[in-house]
Amino acid sequence: MYSKVLLPIDLTDTTLATSAIDTALRVVGNSGGSIRIINVLPMTPVMLAEFVPPDFDRQQQKSSEEALATVAMETRLDPSRISTVVRQGGVYQEILEEARTWGADLIIMSAKRSGRGAVRSYFLGSHTGHVVRYAECSVLVVRN
Repeated sequence: MYSKVLLPIDLTDTTLATSAIDTALRVVGNSGGSIRIINVLPMTPVMLAEFVPPDFDRQQQKSSEEALATVAMETRLDPSRISTVVRQGGVYQEILEEARTWGADLIIMSAKRSGRGAVRSYFLGSHTGHVVRYAECSVLVVRN
């Protein structure tokens, strides 16, 4: 069984994460395993830096931490078995780095279905595809 499940969440569309959260809760179930929820903030482009407040990155970090804390609380999992982390950088690179440093043995990611019958519905999103390709642990993709 898996004991350390990393769960990347896009806070701009938390409804997409519902199935992945439910799956992660079933995976750790009664095994005593733990879940780490991660959100990755993109770097502020240099050309936009002069148009945002000086503490913009800190505000984004705090807002994301609060949102992840709410998501973690809503799982109703024992607080000792769930943690959150906000990282900044390239999405799939930061997910892979967190999985490696935390020692995750499973990553559960959501993937949005494209339009019915469309060729692109057969391919994963670029971030998910990169994580699947380069992760050192198992990856479970939950389709919505």
